[in-house]
Amino acid sequence: MFNATQHRGNPNLGPAPPGQPNHRLNEIMDSLRAEFDNQSRASEQVESQVSQQIQEMELIRNKVYQLEQNQLKMKQDYEAEIRMLRHELEIRGGPQVQSHLGGPPQHAGPAQAPPALGHGQGGLFSGIMANQGQGGPGLPPQPDQPPPQQHPLQPPPPAGQPQGPPQPPNSFPGYQQGPPLNGYGPQSQPPTNSPGLGKNRSMGTRGGPGPATPQQHPNQPQPMPYQNDPRASPQIPRPTPPGNDMQLGPRHQMTGQSQYPNVGNVLADLNPEDLPDHLKRMSADGEWHAVFNPNVPRVLDIQLLHNLQHSSVVCCVRFSNDGKYVATGCNRSAQIFDARDGTKMCELLDENVQDKDGDLYIRSVCFSPDGKLLATGAEDKRIRVWDIASKRIRTTFDGHEQDIYSLDFSRTGRLIASGSGDKTVRLWDIESNQQVMVLSIEDGVTTVAMSPDGRFVAAGSLDKSVRVWDCSSGYLIERLEGPQGHKDSVYSVAFSPSGRELVSGSLDKTIKMWELTPQRGLIPASATKDGKCIRTFEGHKDYVLSVCLTPGGEWVMSGSKDRGVQFWDPNTGNAQMMLQGHKNSVISVAPCPTGHLFATGSGDMKARIWQYTTWRGVHQGL
Repeated sequence: MFNATQHRGNPNLGPAPPGQPNHRLNEIMDSLRAEFDNQSRASEQVESQVSQQIQEMELIRNKVYQLEQNQLKMKQDYEAEIRMLRHELEIRGGPQVQSHLGGPPQHAGPAQAPPALGHGQGGLFSGIMANQGQGGPGLPPQPDQPPPQQHPLQPPPPAGQPQGPPQPPNSFPGYQQGPPLNGYGPQSQPPTNSPGLGKNRSMGTRGGPGPATPQQHPNQPQPMPYQNDPRASPQIPRPTPPGNDMQLGPRHQMTGQSQYPNVGNVLADLNPEDLPDHLKRMSADGEWHAVFNPNVPRVLDIQLLHNLQHSSVVCCVRFSNDGKYVATGCNRSAQIFDARDGTKMCELLDENVQDKDGDLYIRSVCFSPDGKLLATGAEDKRIRVWDIASKRIRTTFDGHEQDIYSLDFSRTGRLIASGSGDKTVRLWDIESNQQVMVLSIEDGVTTVAMSPDGRFVAAGSLDKSVRVWDCSSGYLIERLEGPQGHKDSVYSVAFSPSGRELVSGSLDKTIKMWELTPQRGLIPASATKDGKCIRTFEGHKDYVLSVCLTPGGEWVMSGSKDRGVQFWDPNTGNAQMMLQGHKNSVISVAPCPTGHLFATGSGDMKARIWQYTTWRGVHQGL
């Protein structure tokens, strides 16, 4: 007989008869429907949020586009007005003036193309030493007919001496291709292994090395330009107070301004031979001189303390935080000197780099705050952190894809910021030996600087901009550019001692001081704020390659391809003094953190330590 109970309980007997619902199945289906409804509602919320964010991004994009269009229109209107004014000036028969919009100067002959920057046959600073074309201030003019195929640094051969085979040209900031720099005597032997640097603006790979220079024993005399340079003095002399003639300078200037040419801040146009004693300072051997602005009261004095001879271009100089030592970077090595007497303390050379590898220029050096470590950045894309006491490499940081041009330690000594031609700024942790942040931009990074409080890092770039990031979050919080910004690549940046201002030097021959926006980086989602350009310093006759401020902010200092160092009043923008001592571009200028010393590095294979004296009670900084 058929048993209905057995049929329902036995799965082999088929489904239960109709009319007997499966309550368990209904419960599962209800649960699935409820879960599906919950997921649907959550998905709708996510879609709504995504849609809202897309709308916000679209609004931001449109706003940026509108700003770009407005800026482009303003630039076009400004350039059109300048062209109209220049045309009107020409019609009226006035003198031709050079536009400051970044165009080539108006010469009688054909216009020269701007110098190419990039790696081509070398690195970032290509062309900066090329095409100098004129004698520097206070130096004799260039010969009218330069000898053909001459090495950029090769002196003209003495009369009657046959000329050797042509040397392949290499370039570095301040070197020139074509005629040599005047001032090299017939017996001078500048190096032929200067850093090879390229001719294109794209920052590609570095080319092959130049011809090698025979290595000499460090104790042997080496053939150098101006071999009669004064040697390092045994101790730092005490500052000499100004004499009576200096004290009479401002009063004399007030009653006799007409006898001096109105050069403004272009102090290089002043001929020291035509100036009275209170407006100039000249070394006894004629090796260097300084001229002072006749239109402002003189409150500075200057003297050379030490010549630090090198066998190649000096790419960078830096003081230790205690002011006792100066580090320099040149070909294949970094060197450390005692700032008090100019003696060389040590030379840091990576033994793993073989002679066959060719030139390897150290572009940047930086002491750790405690003075125990020295970081170096080089053309081989590598950061080396040296233990100075043992002269050994403590840490090596790899990651950059192009030459490293700038380094800076944070105040705590834990982070190192680096800038490279690979279009990035990178932060490295010295304790964990790891890269902690990569900040990418649109063009090559030429210079970096950490703020005094260690919270921010600033960088200058080939794209004419200065950027400031928050080191903890990586947010870009300032972008300094626009109508008030630079018209050419930025090669140097430095914070003021207070951290509220930033100075930048550019290939447009100007220095700019920026007032940074307060309360930066507190709203990450907001657009970057543009700091205000509060002052432009104009007076250099060629590219500005290095800028810095003195420890108290009393002076802005700058080094240029015009071979000069200028002191500027940050409060007025007036040039106080122009110093001419190097026979090639001043590539690097660095202040002493503890006193009235500063160092310069140049393409003439010398670093120098100088002492400046500000007359007490006359001048105050930022």
